[in-house]
Amino acid sequence: MLEKTRGILLHQIKYTDSGIIARLYTRKFGRQSFLIKGMRNRKAGKHNILFQPMFILDLEMYYKASREMQILKEFSVFFTPYDIHSNIKKSCVAIFLCEVLTSVLREESPHEEMFDYIEESIIYFDRCKEGFANFHIAFLAGLSSFLGFEPGPRTNKNDSFFDMTNGIFVPIPPVHGNYATGEVSNILADFFVASYDTVSNIILTGTLRNEVLETLVRYYSLHLPGLKKINSLEVLKEVFS
Repeated sequence: MLEKTRGILLHQIKYTDSGIIARLYTRKFGRQSFLIKGMRNRKAGKHNILFQPMFILDLEMYYKASREMQILKEFSVFFTPYDIHSNIKKSCVAIFLCEVLTSVLREESPHEEMFDYIEESIIYFDRCKEGFANFHIAFLAGLSSFLGFEPGPRTNKNDSFFDMTNGIFVPIPPVHGNYATGEVSNILADFFVASYDTVSNIILTGTLRNEVLETLVRYYSLHLPGLKKINSLEVLKEVFS
C-alpha cells in the first residue's frame, strides 16, 4: 500500500557496494528500515548526504507490515539541520542521541506525540546558537515521559536522593543501591521540570555534567533492559568536559 509519512533519520549502514539500509523513525509507522539501492554511487551523492542523523524527510513508501525493510518510492527534505552538521559539538550530540533513539524506539510502534517531541527538539537544537551544552540531558529527561518512566515531580526539598528503580525522589538513600548522589539528584530534579529555554540556567562544570549524563543513561538502562551500550557516550563526555 502506498503511504505518506514523515521520518527522522537515525542511522544508515552500508549495504552492498552502492546501497544503504536507512533506519528512520516515522510518525505513522514507528521505526522502520529502508533498503535504498544505488545511494552510494557518484550520481546519488547529493541525495546520500540527506540520509544523515537528524535529517527530517517527507516520505512516500510502499508499506507492508510484514516486510522487514520497506520500499521507498520518493522522498523530499522537510527540515535540513544545517547547523547541527556544521558544528562539531552539535554533531557529536546528534550522533549520541540518534544512537540512543535507535536502541529505545521499538519497530512498528508509532507514537505521534513522541515523534512530534523529537522533531520539535531537533529544530530547536539546530536553531540554538549558544547555551546548548545541557541540551542532550534535557532531551533525555523529556523523552522519559514518552517512554513511560518519567519520575514523579519532587515536591519536598528534603527528598535529596533520586531513587532510579522506582523513579521517585526520596529523603534517604534506598537500600537497593540504585540511586543518585544528593548533588546529582538535585540537578536532575531541575532538569525534569525545565524547558529547553531554561536549561541553560542550570550551571554545570564539565565533570558534573558528565556525571549527570551517566546517571540518566543508567536510569534508562534500568527501565529499558534491552538498551544497548551507547558507544558514542565517551566521545560526547570528552566534547563537553
